[in-house]
Amino acid sequence: MKTLMMLLLFCHVASTVKYSLTFFVTASSGVPNIPHYIGILNIDEVQMTYLDSNIKRLQPRQDWVKKLMEDDPQHWEINTQNFFQYQQKFKVEIDTFKQSLNQTAGVQIDQLMFNCEWDDETKKVDGHKKYGYNGEDILTFDPKTETWITATPQAAMTKQKWDGDKANNGFWRNFLITICPTWLRNYLKVGKRFLQRKELPSVSLLQKTPSSPVSCHATGFYPHRAEMFRRKDGEELHEDVEHGEILPNHDGSFQMSVDLNLSSVTPEDWRRYECVFHLSGVKDDIVTKLDKAVIRTNWEFPADPVIGGVVGLLLLLAVCITGVFIWRRRDNSEGETYFYSSSSHFNNK
Repeated sequence: MKTLMMLLLFCHVASTVKYSLTFFVTASSGVPNIPHYIGILNIDEVQMTYLDSNIKRLQPRQDWVKKLMEDDPQHWEINTQNFFQYQQKFKVEIDTFKQSLNQTAGVQIDQLMFNCEWDDETKKVDGHKKYGYNGEDILTFDPKTETWITATPQAAMTKQKWDGDKANNGFWRNFLITICPTWLRNYLKVGKRFLQRKELPSVSLLQKTPSSPVSCHATGFYPHRAEMFRRKDGEELHEDVEHGEILPNHDGSFQMSVDLNLSSVTPEDWRRYECVFHLSGVKDDIVTKLDKAVIRTNWEFPADPVIGGVVGLLLLLAVCITGVFIWRRRDNSEGETYFYSSSSHFNNK
């Protein structure tokens, strides 16, 4: 047992931090009130820039990115132009999928995601590129073998054609394994104060109705590398516990929750339970005792139908927009540039 505990301690200390840079491109048709072409750049799950076919210009989503754009507006203008040049090629690629899948009518959501990951300790890099249609994977590029993997038999002909394009596959392998990680490291340098900060959340206990599970909700933490769990008498609980996903906030921070079903727990035993939040890189955890007096509820107040309707519409819009994406520096002396700064990058699939 002592040996096992030492191994677990070593694994915790030796754990490394991975960073990622992810590009999302989405084209849609038959979806009302949604731009037919959307592009998003995320770094480490935080949105950096946004562009769509209505606004037709890259927009910063963080203050440090906005400063970069103000310092070099011409650079970002070129980036915007290149993005829409790629839109035409993306349309051709997706038309190929639609023909092979015999899908030419109705709601259509076409997606492209490519990203790279970099481990700041081991320096190991990895990359991915994936096409999807209506939420289903179609083709995935393997940079190690420089070949395409199909998720559906209908894409077999496209795979055969793209596998034969050695020059294009070599380009994407180099982009995912070399160029993208270089950009990622540069972004981490420029946005270090924002991207490598540590922020602890505010933690609340929430309950919808007297019979609902009690939710331990943490919001405002950064980075997204965090975990939250329940304990009873100091021991971690696994039964009657439901863990929610880590979700982004509008300010670049994150939120998460974990629910505990207390239907079989007597009021006298409630204080034996607690919620624990752990943020990667922070020594001390946030421990919240389960206290009925501090639980925030809303069942004591009657629902306002007008407010309820507005909230419902906002939630529906959020779901629609999220569903579209569900499938979550300027030049330096060495010539390293931001994404989209070379139009040659967009002459490839």
